Amino acid sequence: MRKIPAELCIRCKGYKYLCGLPSCPIMDRFRSITIAVSKVHSSEAIKGSTPPSIIIGEKNYPKVPLIYNIPPGVQGDQAKEYEDPKGWWGKKSLNEILSLRSQMISSLLKKVDINDPFKLYEKEISLAGVSYKPVDSNAVSDKKGIEAKLRFDGVLIPRGPSLEVNDIKVEDNPKLSPHLEKFIFDDVKAEEAILELYRNGEDYYKIITGLSLGLFGLKKNRKLVPTRWSITAVDQAIGKYLLPQIRRFGEIDEVEVYYSSYLGNYFHIILFPSTYRSVWVEIWHPLSLWANELIVSDLSEDYWGKYDFLDGGYMASRLAVLEKLHERKRQAGVIIIREITAEYYAPVGNWHIRETTKRALEENKIATFEGLRDAIKFVNMRLKAKDKVSLEDIKSIKKLLVQTSIDSFLNKK
Repeated sequence: MRKIPAELCIRCKGYKYLCGLPSCPIMDRFRSITIAVSKVHSSEAIKGSTPPSIIIGEKNYPKVPLIYNIPPGVQGDQAKEYEDPKGWWGKKSLNEILSLRSQMISSLLKKVDINDPFKLYEKEISLAGVSYKPVDSNAVSDKKGIEAKLRFDGVLIPRGPSLEVNDIKVEDNPKLSPHLEKFIFDDVKAEEAILELYRNGEDYYKIITGLSLGLFGLKKNRKLVPTRWSITAVDQAIGKYLLPQIRRFGEIDEVEVYYSSYLGNYFHIILFPSTYRSVWVEIWHPLSLWANELIVSDLSEDYWGKYDFLDGGYMASRLAVLEKLHERKRQAGVIIIREITAEYYAPVGNWHIRETTKRALEENKIATFEGLRDAIKFVNMRLKAKDKVSLEDIKSIKKLLVQTSIDSFLNKK
């Protein structure tokens, strides 16, 4: 979370936010948490509909925590908006997303055995997680007091105040898509299930949750998978499926520049005539997450899909790019530039990276050029950090410019 000196919260007095934000994020989250806790009349029972929202944690693996999120007192379709990445995009502000997440109680089942996913299936907990409608639920606890904290993560969606529970009861019938239900009963490898569901148009986020809850795979090998791992696994499986097909397509004809922004994150995507290769650049402004000074990082990926290191943000954005190239039946070189400003004062997971990249490529081509260097200069002038960053001097882009110059020379020969 963005660091705001404690004395500012005292000095502002509700009249002026010296941190520069439109409202006080600390006070807004406090109010939302208070609302959630006040709806729990007894810590013995938390009743409401999960949107659905289930997380498998990593701590103490292979005996991991299961987090079942419930907005107390909220039932039926009203619960949908508490976890709806696609529906949130472009409509919900950062404060509104944090407020929604703060109003859910994280019902925490500890020490769930990753080798026994069928226990969750029998109680319909895992089925509730992949339901396309909210599911009425009741979490039972003998613990005293709710831990009133909002927990952030760069990959996962934030979660609200938590309570350790003894049991979770699903009181409604989960509604599953026919394709997803089929693979719960089929005895096929998990990757095969992921790809078949993807090809049949299953919701991406449902595929992640299904894998995480051990609903796919050879039955003798099924396990729970921490949600963070399942996000990466699904991104990689779909990318591995799309990229070989993209490499067989013809190259695009001109340099194209796309743009979109959301939650204080600003994306420029450059596609240029080339065989597939990719560069990812992140520019972190001072006082944005994890940065007290301007920080620039980059990585590159080659024609064969080998990248410098695994980065969750890049994998999310990369998938959106691969999907668009596959849809167009074209291959291209790719440069993705993500600029993170102080407006992004709390992480909400990497879903918004995927969705913002997708919207840029679908809706907002802003320029075309004959040469890659001209496109890079154009984007550089649009950066909020344009006076402090030279894209042409970033290692991965500099290397790319040299390679494209050599390729151009050889093609002329």
